Parts: sequence; structure tokens; C-alpha cells
Amino acid sequence: MNILVVSADVSKPVRAVALNWRHAALAGVVALTLFLLCMTAFNYVVLKWAAAAEHPWLQKIVLADQRAEASRAQEKLQGHLSAMAVRLGELQAQTERLDALSMRLAKTTGLTPNEIPATGVGQGGAESLLPTRPFSATELGTLIDGLTQKITVQSDRLNVLEGLLVEDSASRRFLPSLPPVDTGWRSSDYGYRIDPFTGMKAFHEGVDFSALPGTPVVASAAGKVIQADTHPQYGKLIEIDHGNGLVTRYGHNSELLVNKGDLVVRGQAIATVGSTGRSTGSHLHFEVRLNGVAQNPSRFLKTVGEFPVS
Repeated sequence: MNILVVSADVSKPVRAVALNWRHAALAGVVALTLFLLCMTAFNYVVLKWAAAAEHPWLQKIVLADQRAEASRAQEKLQGHLSAMAVRLGELQAQTERLDALSMRLAKTTGLTPNEIPATGVGQGGAESLLPTRPFSATELGTLIDGLTQKITVQSDRLNVLEGLLVEDSASRRFLPSLPPVDTGWRSSDYGYRIDPFTGMKAFHEGVDFSALPGTPVVASAAGKVIQADTHPQYGKLIEIDHGNGLVTRYGHNSELLVNKGDLVVRGQAIATVGSTGRSTGSHLHFEVRLNGVAQNPSRFLKTVGEFPVS
């Protein structure tokens, strides 16, 4: 498109200006910019005037816009709160799981909940001189996520520990660590001694517990009774197989309370103290044998108290 420019001075020639699509686009952009500026200024002036004039109709328009903005902000805030509530619910479930796990661990170690020391979390320090500000929803969400991850890791570690403790507890139930009599005293230990019948130096393959006749004799560990009969030397004798080649002997009893083939648990009464067989008085002769070889019972009985086993 060409535009002819005519001057008032007839002596000057007529000029022709050629306009292409670039000029039209530029003119459109300028017009649109001016229009937007005018509309922005108009809206600003109208809103300012409406706020100052307090016209009911204009006030309704302004309040409606404000309500819509507040509603959007409320929905966004509610969304953040709902997400945080879900995370807090997960944390609550995790803490309840840890509480239950701590109860199981306490039971495994022989403690009661009242015996577990409970101490508050102590925190403190001088007030910071640096500027402070509240946490944002994003920051709180990040902290909750980190805490959830730490609780999960700690819970997994405690589960592993529980498994090890249970396994160890189960294995200890088959170790003869429980004293076979609750009362009495050791009248003869494992090792060389003066034989009470011959007066000669002889090796004593067990431990003698001096106790009153009829005192209960209990199984030092769980196992299977492989002998419950009268022996020329041991008198009324009980042998219990605890597996892996480990056997305990209980000699000189006055009465046998179990039979061959019975399964017994740790601490179960199996006999009563007496003085049958080769004996000088009322006592229990206690032996521990591994693959038929006598062991020092004190090596096993010393474990009592170091790790309670129920």
C-alpha cells in the first residue's frame, strides 16, 4: 500500500510512502499496548474510586473479586494442610509401630515397660541474634519427609535387632545356664579334689550343690530326657539332651518327676534332691557334657544374669 504525501506548497513534489505488513504489525502492537495501558489505568482508577466512593454495586464487585481470591488461597492452604495431615498420620503409625517394637524388645531382654528409663528430650541455648521467620509449608513438608525417612530407617534397624535378640534368646534356652537348684551351696566344684570315699586325688566331672532332701531340681535348659533311671554311681539319674551334642546330668536324686522321652522346658521341675547312689549326704550332682566329654558347668552357669532369658 502506498500513501501520497501532498505539501501545502505546490512547488514541492508529491511524495509517495510505501507501507508493508511490517508497518501494519508494528502499528497493531503499539495500538494493543496503548489499549492495555489504558485499560489498566481505567481499572485502577475505577477501583480506587469505588473504594473511596463506597458505591454498593461497585463494592459488591470488589468484594466478590476479593472473596474469589481468598477462596483460591484457602483451597491452596487446605491442600497443603491435607497433605501435611496425611504425612502426620504416617508418622503416627510409624511411632506406634516403634512403641510396639520397643515393648517386644523389652520383653525379649527380660525388662518390663516400667524398668525402661524414660527421659525427656532436653533442648536449649541462647536466643539467636539473627533474624527469624516462620517455616513455609514447603519447608515443613520437607522436614516431615526427612523425619519419616529417619523413623523408617530406625524401625528397620530395630527390627533387625529384634530378630537377632530373638534368635540369641532362643539359642540360650538350650544352653544349661540356669542353676538346677534355687537354694543350697556348692559343696564341690569341677576339677581335681580329694575323693570323699577313698581320700585320693580324683577328678570331679561336675558340680555338687548341697541342699535339703526334697528340694526341687529344675532343668538347666530345654531339651529331651534321654535317661530317667537308677545308676550304680549316680543313683537316681536324669540326663537331658539339649541338641548339638550338649547333655546335662542330674544325679543322686530322691525322686524322678519325668520319664525318658519327655520334652522339658528351661526351669521345669524334673526331680528332687536326695542322696542315692555313691553319695555322702543330700546334694545334687550336676554335669554338662559336650559330645560325651565333661565340661566345667561354671562356664555355662556364669551366663546367668548377663542376659535374662524367659
